[in-house]
Amino acid sequence: MPEQVNQFQGQSFHKLRRACLRRGALFQDPLFPATPQSLFYRRKSPPGLTWKRPREICKDPRLFVDGISTRDLHQGSLGNCWMVAAISCLASEPSLWKKVIPDHVDQEWNPKRPNLYAGIFHFRFWRLGRWTDVVVDDRLPVSSDGVLLFCRSATPREFWSALLEKAYAKLNGCYEALEGGNTTEALIDFTGGVSEPLSLDREALSQHSDQRRAFFQTLAKAHERKALITCSIRPAEGETVESVLDCGLVRGHAYGITAVRKMRLAEMGWMSRLFMVRMRNPWGTTDWTGAWSQGSQEWHQMSRAEREKMGLIVRDVGEFWIDFEDFCQYFTDVVVCRMVESSLLWPSSHWREVRCYGEWASGPNSPPSTVYPSNNTLSLGKTNAKPGETKQRG
Repeated sequence: MPEQVNQFQGQSFHKLRRACLRRGALFQDPLFPATPQSLFYRRKSPPGLTWKRPREICKDPRLFVDGISTRDLHQGSLGNCWMVAAISCLASEPSLWKKVIPDHVDQEWNPKRPNLYAGIFHFRFWRLGRWTDVVVDDRLPVSSDGVLLFCRSATPREFWSALLEKAYAKLNGCYEALEGGNTTEALIDFTGGVSEPLSLDREALSQHSDQRRAFFQTLAKAHERKALITCSIRPAEGETVESVLDCGLVRGHAYGITAVRKMRLAEMGWMSRLFMVRMRNPWGTTDWTGAWSQGSQEWHQMSRAEREKMGLIVRDVGEFWIDFEDFCQYFTDVVVCRMVESSLLWPSSHWREVRCYGEWASGPNSPPSTVYPSNNTLSLGKTNAKPGETKQRG
């Protein structure tokens, strides 16, 4: 049976699109209008800001150009690296992003049939145990110099990331509501998976190689099973978010992990093991300056052919490799979002799943309430951030 999808604010993409095509008019979303209220709730709009449709920005707009990849995601002027890092992980797995961007072929611009374009798109996010379909028009905020103000692709005529960000902003109230957040929440919203925040004991990992190897295997297995992984460096007391370490990494900034590799190197007659992690900065810059950074001497140990054979390649802008020992030295938090298929984990004869939709509100006249779980019942839902979790604003 097809999965039930909830229409956000009661808007039906297909009904609205048909109505626009009948009228011969481009869609203008009355529930998320091109006004300052859709942008900010505290800040003022920058001078010269305008709202433009993709056809007003470039001659030949596309939803996708040469498919979808992490290079399509460059963080704009919002502090929403937590969201961009999660989407960049999502972009590497077609089975996941096709759920968030439904009917992606039908939503694409058709230059041969311009009369079928209605200026309307829709995206889906996992909220409270079900997919929620969010409709947006294609009007995007543009700065005074003609550049998209927020998330954009490296290819100027590609707009899927900007439109996806707009839909997520609408779901959360406005664009400014995306400033500062947890990748844990974003990964759940984009996948419907189960996220597990991991706090790294840097001292133990640096002193005990067996613990470090065990943690590496945990990440390697998760990545092999198509889990999405992000990480960050939690600012200590007195340290500021977005401050830069001497090695180039940024505190309070979310990075996506795009590959985990273990390999052997022949060095002076000895076989040495190399544990490596490939990461991506949502800013689209490679600021890491330590071992195995871009242009570092470590890369001279092997030829280009050897690098490609071992998978030590950089695919997209902002990606870089880091030795796992260095990773454990600097990073403090990791979020692993695993895709769970409940029917494969337990027989239906022993477990049943119950979903309850509603609100629990307490007030001076409200009687106390208690929720009693039934036997052998699994309840999956979205939870608030755990104590000690930090929001990434970078």
